[in-house]
Amino acid sequence: MDENEIREIAKKQLKKQADFKGYLWIWLAVSVMLTAIWALTSFGTYYWPIWAIFGMGIGALFSGIDAYGKNPRIISEAAIDAEVHRLKGTKPESS
Repeated sequence: MDENEIREIAKKQLKKQADFKGYLWIWLAVSVMLTAIWALTSFGTYYWPIWAIFGMGIGALFSGIDAYGKNPRIISEAAIDAEVHRLKGTKPESS
């Protein structure tokens, strides 16, 4: 990989991280708003906002994994060579 490709990947990863942080703020705001509506209209009954909070939490989980998890899309030449040898059923050459 050359310098430009690495910079482009880094730029995309930083954008994902910034988007994830923004999503967390939105999730918090929606959770507070729904809880306030519940408290003003039906406090003491079934806590229905949990379903939206939970659903958005699943989205936050996967967004966070994508933003901060190991990035398998960056594939090294060594990994490609190892996979080719595995598929061919041969052993990699020693350097």
